[in-house]
Amino acid sequence: MSPYWLNESCSPFTPVESPCALGNIASYAINVSSADDIASGVRFATDNNIHLTVKNTGHDFLGRSTGRGSLALWTYHLKNISFLDYNDGGYAGPAIKMGAGVPAYQAYSAAADRGLRISGGYCPTVGIVGGYVQGGGHGALQGLYGLAADNTLEFEVVTAKGQHLKATPTENADLYWALNGGGGSTYAVVLSQTAKAHSDGRVAGASLTFNNTDDDAYWKAVSSWQTLLLNVDSIHGFNSFWGLTNKTFVLYSAILPDNTASAMANALDPFIQQLQDLGLEHTYETNDDATYYEHFARYTPSLPYGEYLTNSVIGGRLIPRSVVRDSLLALIDTFRNITSTGSRPFRINGIASNISHARVGNTAGSNAVLPAWRESLYTMNMDVYFDADAPMAVIRQLQAEMNEKQDKLKVLTPGSGAYVNEATFDNPEWKRDYYGRNYGRLLRVKKEYDPRHLLYGPGSDYWTVASDGRLCKT
Repeated sequence: MSPYWLNESCSPFTPVESPCALGNIASYAINVSSADDIASGVRFATDNNIHLTVKNTGHDFLGRSTGRGSLALWTYHLKNISFLDYNDGGYAGPAIKMGAGVPAYQAYSAAADRGLRISGGYCPTVGIVGGYVQGGGHGALQGLYGLAADNTLEFEVVTAKGQHLKATPTENADLYWALNGGGGSTYAVVLSQTAKAHSDGRVAGASLTFNNTDDDAYWKAVSSWQTLLLNVDSIHGFNSFWGLTNKTFVLYSAILPDNTASAMANALDPFIQQLQDLGLEHTYETNDDATYYEHFARYTPSLPYGEYLTNSVIGGRLIPRSVVRDSLLALIDTFRNITSTGSRPFRINGIASNISHARVGNTAGSNAVLPAWRESLYTMNMDVYFDADAPMAVIRQLQAEMNEKQDKLKVLTPGSGAYVNEATFDNPEWKRDYYGRNYGRLLRVKKEYDPRHLLYGPGSDYWTVASDGRLCKT
């Protein structure tokens, strides 16, 4: 949970004598173990006019998985994993069924034990079935299989009316559409997801680091990396996760499924040659592993929990191919400005692969994923870290700076948007940037399955924040 939404409540860094207040944390929670538990919580919240929130693992920069004065439905302990041969809705093949609380590392390991791999995120503790897939869900295998939302076969849900339903492309199809990319904890409470599982095999990987020892050479190299991304965009399955400051560029990991280290080297060698020509020292390695999980473990230190910190502010933008192709100088100038200004150092991160409809094999309207994803070369997020005991004034200042930097990217990318799970909560253009042309249809689905707006989400301008921090219906 982002500290912004904890609001210094019961923090271990506050003095012992300070009162312990819940702040933005839900007042009560139901430890969900069945559909009946959710239905009971829905009825209670409805009868007593209480704001209802949904939380599984709780990873959230927008504060949707908590809420002052709310009743929380905690789905974290829905840990069942099963595998099946699926044959329905146009797909026939292996599938995985996951409870809402299953984190990525458990699902990856279980799939690997059966010679399979599945779509999921980089952070090993994120619950795949929650806001992750419901927001679209990027990950290392998206260049081969698309976003997590492109892999859903069905959801098991309880609606805000207390109905226990299945949502598939042919049954409650509008709900199925909305749950795949239209935002988490919004249209219904998800108990489980059934998703495609794919045959495992050898996976090539790579990592790279170089430092800014010559400013002109460094930014020329960053520019060359952008050009390389356009070139490798045509390689089926290629994905890269990279980041930069004004001091260092890091390719955290690249992946090329069903290939060897030599194929990865062939893809990256033109850029390595450019680094050498620019006189930039670098560390670089390629490898291959027998399974996807082995690759994931190689590039995810400290499994099962990883080394992901929460004391940060985050924002981002989807960067279209056209911007890198036609406005590269302006993009690099913006990168330089973002990483060299601010009260604390800002970092830029990118996850790049081709997830166009032609690559993924679906069509516009197959799900509610923001259409700008399909035209993007990569999703970019910016993060800035603060001390674990930083006061709220510092966090608010960094939030304001993040919005200023995000606005610079909007100027370069008109008509694009942002990944809703890695976005700012106070973006005044949130409807366009996070939902795009899907917003009207999503609102109609919301009104069908949650007419009382028991859950937060599209239509959130139906709510206002009271002086004490609670959400109240307008």
